[in-house]
Amino acid sequence: MSGGKLLGISGSLRAASLNTKLVHEAARIFDPAEFTLADLRLPLYDGDLEDKGMPPEVQLLADQIATADAVVISGPEYNKSISGVLKNALDWVSRTKDAPWRDKPVALMSATGGRAGGERTQWIMRLSLNPFRPRLLVGPEILVGAAAKQFDENGRLTNERYEAGLTELMTALKAEAGLAD
Repeated sequence: MSGGKLLGISGSLRAASLNTKLVHEAARIFDPAEFTLADLRLPLYDGDLEDKGMPPEVQLLADQIATADAVVISGPEYNKSISGVLKNALDWVSRTKDAPWRDKPVALMSATGGRAGGERTQWIMRLSLNPFRPRLLVGPEILVGAAAKQFDENGRLTNERYEAGLTELMTALKAEAGLAD
């Protein structure tokens, strides 16, 4: 049974992003009535730009967060931290009205080329989101290591352990959003 509105956020802009693939896998398992992949091609945060009015693409992202029943974020690990594009999006959304993250069910995950699968990026994502007071799920942690080898040509996870963990995480996210079957 499908239901609800799921917003997916990938911290990578690459066309063949492994984190975007992971977000799509999460959406497939979550089985929402409506799925939207956020566009993080936003201007760099600049207070002078903000003084001229909130950029429409930033307001769109804030509105997507606000109207989603749940959000899933997947981020790469760049130099032991979150990607600049994800940090920029969080900074911009923090400047919008009505606190769109407040009480929003959010699941975090990561896909990286290294063995650890993005442990540090998830920790930093959690720290970066905490001030906004979403309902961050505590687990299971989805840390897809050696991610280039974990997806087939159709973008599906090939590792049963990762798929089982992702299924558990999406089931928990659905329950947290009040959409459990």
